[in-house]
Amino acid sequence: MTDDGVTGLPRARSAAGAVGLDAIVSDPAGAVIGLDFDGTLSPIVPDPDGARIHPEAPTVLAELGAVVGAVLVLTGRPAAVAVEYGVGGNGTALADVPGLVVLGQYGVERWERGELRSPPPPRGVDAVRSALPRLLGSLGPLGAGGVSVEDKGRALAVHTRRASDPEAALAVLRAPLADLAREHGLVVEPGRLVLELRPPGMDKGRALTAFLAERGARSVLFGGDDLGDLAAFEAVRASGLPGVTVCSGSEEVTALAERADLIVPGPDGVVALLRALAVALRSR
Repeated sequence: MTDDGVTGLPRARSAAGAVGLDAIVSDPAGAVIGLDFDGTLSPIVPDPDGARIHPEAPTVLAELGAVVGAVLVLTGRPAAVAVEYGVGGNGTALADVPGLVVLGQYGVERWERGELRSPPPPRGVDAVRSALPRLLGSLGPLGAGGVSVEDKGRALAVHTRRASDPEAALAVLRAPLADLAREHGLVVEPGRLVLELRPPGMDKGRALTAFLAERGARSVLFGGDDLGDLAAFEAVRASGLPGVTVCSGSEEVTALAERADLIVPGPDGVVALLRALAVALRSR
């Protein structure tokens, strides 16, 4: 990350990103800072249940939350799980961030001020939950060995990261999981060595668009790391607001980097960017 020599913030790769950063710094009360959780605020780990937020992230987000219009965590995880896993190294937690909103399950759930709103899952999820063990068992060692299922309540994520050949296992699973999802009225959301079966009708782009309108945002930053964040990147552009898109870079996903105004090295880089933004806002 190369800073601009004035605010200490990194230089955006695009004119739109530079305008977005300037707008956030000049008018923080109108800014929404939106961030994915896994791979952005939390390092990717083999077991998704072992994920925890970057130890310094809650403290930096709390500082930002005191001055910006809103801090938003927009994740495919259940909202309550993101909050639970959001305790930093010094005990500061996501729940301590002023004005924080967590939109979980791609925007279907909402956590705010300690209260969770979550509609019941559609029946198709229960049917897929019952069918998955049999389907995985029928695919042989490559389809089942090292493959794990994360139950998100409203969705089921099939991970291959712990398989002996994660990419090959993902390839074996892609078509049968698509067929299973289609049979029960669900869609498949691809990600970093994961295929998630979830209800249609909501994505991060729609959720971010609605949140920006709700808050009357005048600028926006959104950071993510995976294919599911592309819709949020597109929403930033479609909003017509000064905005900046940030890719938490990895070798596993390149499509996001190609569309980002800023690329930072994983969650460490995201926290460094947020810290630089907090310093720039203090210096106004």
